[in-house]
Amino acid sequence: MQLLITLIVVVAVLLLLALALTLKIVKQYEQGVLFRLGRLSGTRAPGLRTIIPLVDVLHRVSLRIVTMPIQSQGIITRDNVSVDVSAVAYFRVVDAVKSVIAIENVNAAINQIAQTTLRKVVGQHTLDETLSETDRINLGIREILDVATAEWGVEVTLVELKDIQLPDSMKRAMARQAEAEREKRAKIINAQGESLAAAALGDASDTMMAHPLALQLRNLQSLVEIGVDKNTTVVFPAPLMSTIGELGAFLSRESAAAGLPPSPRPVEPATTVRPVEPATTVHAPGSNNKPGPVPRQA
Repeated sequence: MQLLITLIVVVAVLLLLALALTLKIVKQYEQGVLFRLGRLSGTRAPGLRTIIPLVDVLHRVSLRIVTMPIQSQGIITRDNVSVDVSAVAYFRVVDAVKSVIAIENVNAAINQIAQTTLRKVVGQHTLDETLSETDRINLGIREILDVATAEWGVEVTLVELKDIQLPDSMKRAMARQAEAEREKRAKIINAQGESLAAAALGDASDTMMAHPLALQLRNLQSLVEIGVDKNTTVVFPAPLMSTIGELGAFLSRESAAAGLPPSPRPVEPATTVRPVEPATTVHAPGSNNKPGPVPRQA
C-alpha cells in the first residue's frame, strides 16, 4: 500500500513537470520564436502556447522600445578639440526571427555599434557644429545605425546627444568670445543711439536758429527742472545773458517799428571818488617854526 502511494505521487510530480514544460505563456508585448530539434519552426503569438518537451525550444523576444544610454566617449573634433560626448539611443525589435538568428546578443551589439558611430560622426564635425547642429548629428547617427541594424531585425527610432563636456580652457575661451560678442553689440547699439541723437539735436538746432526765443524757453524749462527738488542754488546758463541782450534789442526794434518811444536805457552808475589821503607834515632842519599844512591835492 505504501509503495502504491509513493508511485502515485511520483507519477503526479512527473505529470506536473511535463505540464510545466509543455505550457508556455507569451506576453502581449512579446513574440515567441520556436525551434524544433534545432530548426526554426515559426513564431508564436501572445497567449498560452504548448510545445513538445525536450524537442521544442521557445525563445520569447520583447517588442517594446528599449532605452539604451551610450556612455561618454572621448572624441577629438575636426578642429582638434577634445570633448567628451554621451548620448542615448532608442530602438525596438521589428523582426523577432532575425533578432534571434542573425545575432547573438542584440543589446550588446547595439551598444557597441552606437559608441563607434558616435565617435565617427562627431569626429567629422567641428566644435561649433557639434554644439549648434545637434539635430543634424543625431540624424546622421540614426541613419548609420539603421543601416547596420536592419539585418538584425532592429529599428533605431531615436538618437539624442545627452551631454557634451568641454575642457576648462575651452570654456574660458568661449566665455571670453561671448563677452566680446556682447560688448561689440553694445558698442554698435550705443553708436546707433548717438547717431540718432545727433540727428535729432541737428533738427532741434535748426529749429532754434529759426526761432531765437526757443533757446530761451528751453533754458527756462531747464531751470524749472533743476528747481523741482526745492534747491536753493540757481543756475544761469552762459548764453542767458547774451539772450537777454538780444531780447532787449528785439523789443527796441519792435518799439521803433510801432512808433513808440524807445525804452529808457539803464542809468550807468556814477564814477566812484577815491578818498583823499591825509596831508604829510614836512619839518625843515634847524627850524623851530611849526610846520604848516601842505595843501591838499584835488
